[in-house]
Formats: sequence, C-alpha cells, structure tokens
Amino acid sequence: QVQLVESGGGRVHPGGSLRLSCVASEFAFESYNMGWYRQASGNERELVAQITFNGGSTDYADSVKDRFTISRDNVKNTVYLQMNFLKPEDTAVYYCNAPSRIWSWGQGTQVTVSS
Repeated sequence: QVQLVESGGGRVHPGGSLRLSCVASEFAFESYNMGWYRQASGNERELVAQITFNGGSTDYADSVKDRFTISRDNVKNTVYLQMNFLKPEDTAVYYCNAPSRIWSWGQGTQVTVSS
C-alpha cells in the first residue's frame, strides 16, 4: 500500500523558515514527478511546487516563487520543501503526492506562520 509521510511542519514567525520532508513507499518513486500541495482552512487543496522524476526541472505557484525550493532524493525516496521568508498566508496543512497519479493522501504536516 502506497504511503506518503510528511513531516517538518511547525509554528514560526513571519520571515522564518521551515524544511518539510515527505517519505514515500510502495511505489516507484524515482519514476514519478512529485509535488507539494497545501490546504488552508476553508480552502481547496492547491499545488504549490513540483519537481520532475529526476529532479531536473521544478515549477512553483506564483505565491511561493522565489521563497520555496523543492528538491528530492531518489535514493531515500524523499521529497523536500525548503520554505523561506514565510508569510501568514502560507499557513496550511502541507501534503506531498504525485500530480499524475494522486495516491491516497498522507496525514500532512501543519505549518503555522504567526507573530
């Protein structure tokens, strides 16, 4: 059974940084583009960053461009999201998944940006 386990969230002040991790198992991780999604309270889940299967290309939502960096380690079956210059509007539960497949969602990791 496919598992996606997100971690690394927390509470930070505006301008702070966090690094999220997502460990994947039970599928050919190295063959799939991966993405980070977020869902704020009352909002739909949105894709904020994605990376190709080999890490050669990345893409970001305008709202996070130049602040967030997605990366992956295909040996560790892990995708990361480095988040810098965090804003209150980044507050959400963050999830990872494969955009072309959308496996069952993990539990996500809560990010709260507040002074």
